[in-house]
Amino acid sequence: MGRGAYALARVAVIVRAPAGWLWWPGVLAAGVGALVPGLTGRRIGVLAGAALFLIAGVVVFVVRRKRYLELARDASRAGKAVFLQDRAVTVRTRRRALRWWLLLAFLAAMGSSFAVPAAGGLLLAGLGAGLWAKALWLGRWERAHDALLWVRTERVSRGRPAGKAVDGYQTTGIVAGDAGPGGARRSRAMAAAAR
Repeated sequence: MGRGAYALARVAVIVRAPAGWLWWPGVLAAGVGALVPGLTGRRIGVLAGAALFLIAGVVVFVVRRKRYLELARDASRAGKAVFLQDRAVTVRTRRRALRWWLLLAFLAAMGSSFAVPAAGGLLLAGLGAGLWAKALWLGRWERAHDALLWVRTERVSRGRPAGKAVDGYQTTGIVAGDAGPGGARRSRAMAAAAR
């Protein structure tokens, strides 16, 4: 990068990156856990897990939404000197930063099945579903405002795109970068048309 240049990462991609790594291990842990009788029995474990799934999903979806909207409303236009980080790089960086936490969460979900079958796995899956839903919500905002939200990469070292270290977002046109609104991978046809 040249002098005065800095890198931007997509806000929705940062939010969405760990969702799959919470969802699929959570589903796996819940499936395996349902095979274990546990201390509470399968029925109670699955019912408790379903409640935890809903609660976790709603909490993750709702938390800090006001902060996201404030940062989005006050976002400035990205300058020409910025470097737009590829979606794959953002996802890889985010998952690498969380890999040990994700592994520990999976092991804890599996271990909890001996007490409450399937509950830990469903909780994990609920967290993933909440993050995915939040990324879709950000995508709706981006479509409605015809702009993509970006954040400086050095401001999200802990992976919090709406944390205290983030003092503002920047925006680009809707076709910038290689990810569509909401952080999903842009189709090849759309990417070619954007060029």
